[in-house]
Amino acid sequence: MAVDGAGSAGQQHPFWVRAAHWMVAASFLTLAVSGTAILLALPKLFWGETGANDAPAWITLPLPLNLEQTGWGRNLHFASAWIFASVGLAYLALAILGGRLWRRLWPDRDQITPSHLAKDIRAHLRLRGDGAAATASRYNALQKVAYLAVVLVLSPLMLLTGVTMAPGVTAAFPELFTLFGGRQSARTLHCLSAVGLVLFLAVHLWQVVANRPGVLLRRMILGRSRRSETR
Repeated sequence: MAVDGAGSAGQQHPFWVRAAHWMVAASFLTLAVSGTAILLALPKLFWGETGANDAPAWITLPLPLNLEQTGWGRNLHFASAWIFASVGLAYLALAILGGRLWRRLWPDRDQITPSHLAKDIRAHLRLRGDGAAATASRYNALQKVAYLAVVLVLSPLMLLTGVTMAPGVTAAFPELFTLFGGRQSARTLHCLSAVGLVLFLAVHLWQVVANRPGVLLRRMILGRSRRSETR
């Protein structure tokens, strides 16, 4: 799942894509840190409407209880969530309107054949890069599926379950409780979707390091690469 900048010389990223990439990355890292701080106040996940430290949990996390972290954690979490949501929605709107979502992220017909998928899976299971991602003319099928899962499933799920935990939002839209099965169910799904995004980020960074990171980072920062790097 290489960085969103692994195209050929003729497929460099426009400024809005690069700006959204770095703003979303920074806001998500802040969300991860502040979210962990909030989770320390109740390191258990429940299903339904209620949950407490002394109640039986669906999942008990191996984290130390720390009630002193929630103040700054919540303030930072909400501020970062606004950035993540607004930039993410702007990216999605521009990607759909400009055709980027279908052109760059939707799997091509030849990529979803069993032989092609098996080849991509074997390449990822080797856990090492060969530099091919830095010069590939398109993403492979696993990359596209991963990006679509992040943009269309995990990120929206994380944001919707997040606002379901806000009393002011659910007072206006109580249907969110029905959608997610209660406040604590929403909290559990919120944490699980965040874990999914963290796992994506880990694989994403590993693929960048394994596949000519200088080339990929230069393209994501400057929007172009050196002539010698496109061959």
